[in-house]
Amino acid sequence: MELDELDRAVVHALQIHPRAPWTLVGEVLGVNPVTAARRWHRLTEAGLAWVTAYPRLSSRSVVTAVVEVDTEPGVAEDVARTLAADPAFTNIKLTAGGRDVVASLITRSLDELAGLTTTLFQRTPGVRATRTNVSTGLPTEGSRWRLRSLDAAQSARIEAALPPTCRPSLTAEAGWDDLDERLLELLSTDGRMSLRDLAASTDTSLTTVRRRVQSLLASRLSLRCDLARPLSGWPLSAVYFASVPGLHVEETSRALSRVHEVRSCAITAGPHNLVIDVWLRTLHDVHAFEAHLSRQLPRLTIDDRSVVLRTVKHMGRLLDRDGRCIGVVPIRHPQVPAQGEVGCATAPR
Repeated sequence: MELDELDRAVVHALQIHPRAPWTLVGEVLGVNPVTAARRWHRLTEAGLAWVTAYPRLSSRSVVTAVVEVDTEPGVAEDVARTLAADPAFTNIKLTAGGRDVVASLITRSLDELAGLTTTLFQRTPGVRATRTNVSTGLPTEGSRWRLRSLDAAQSARIEAALPPTCRPSLTAEAGWDDLDERLLELLSTDGRMSLRDLAASTDTSLTTVRRRVQSLLASRLSLRCDLARPLSGWPLSAVYFASVPGLHVEETSRALSRVHEVRSCAITAGPHNLVIDVWLRTLHDVHAFEAHLSRQLPRLTIDDRSVVLRTVKHMGRLLDRDGRCIGVVPIRHPQVPAQGEVGCATAPR
C-alpha cells in the first residue's frame, strides 16, 4: 500500500499532536475533517499507522535497559516471539552482527531488572547469553521523529494546540491506581480512543475519565504516532553501540538527537555508553552514516553495529515481516498500583 501526500500529512500532524481533533487536522491540511478521519481509519485498519501511549521514559519511577541476546543457531525468531509476549519488553529486533536479538524493556527497579534478565537467561529456550545495558538517560526517542510532509506554518498550528505538560512530583509518580493502569492499557492499544469509549470500558463517569486522562497525559504518559517503517522512506534500521569520553556524553547525545536519521539515543552504563537506533535508506548507508558521524562528532567511537533484519515488536505492537501491526501486547506501568488521585506541579514545556 502506497501513501499519498494527504496520508503522509495526516500522519505528520498526529506525530506532533497524537490526539489532535479531526476538526483541527482538517483545517490545517485544508480538507474536510471527515476525509482526514477516514484516511486515518484506513491506515489503522491496514496496520500501517497507530497511536500508542506508554509511561514517560524520563520518569524517575522507571528503569529502562537495552538487552543484547545471543541465541542458539536457528532459534532467534522463536526467542524473539517468546520475549514479545511479555509486556515488560517494549521493543524487540532480530539483528545481524554481534548479537541475535536486541530488546528494550521497562521495569520499576534495578532489582526487578536483574530478576527479569536472570529469568530470561534461565527459562527461555534457546537463549545462550545476555548483556544488559542499563539506561541512565534518554536524550531522544522515537516519539520525536517526524515525517517531512507539513510546512513550518502547519506544524506550528498543530503544536499550538498541544495541551500543557507538567513535571510530576515524587508523590504523583508513585500514585498509580487501578484506573490509571486500565487507562494506560487501553491507550497503549489505541492512543486516540475517545473519552466516551474510555469511560465505557472502565465503567467510570465521563467527567472522571476526562480529568484522569488529562492528568496522565500532562505528566506521566507519553503519546506517539508510528508509521510502518517501509512506508516512511527509511526502510532500513540499524543499532550502533558507541563510546565517548564521559565528559562529553551529554554534549554528544544532544548533538545526536538533532540528526534526522537517529530515532533514539540512550545513555547507558556498560562497555558502550551510547546505544543509537537509526533509520536509513539503503545498506550502503550503514557505513556511510557511521563515517558521517565520525566527521561530525570526532570524539565519538562506534564500537559495534548491527543491522536490523526484522522488528518483531515496536512499543508494544507486534509487527509482521512487512512492518505492519498485527497485534498488541498492552504496555503496563512498572509501578505497583497505588490508591488515590494525585496532581502535579506545572513546569515549563
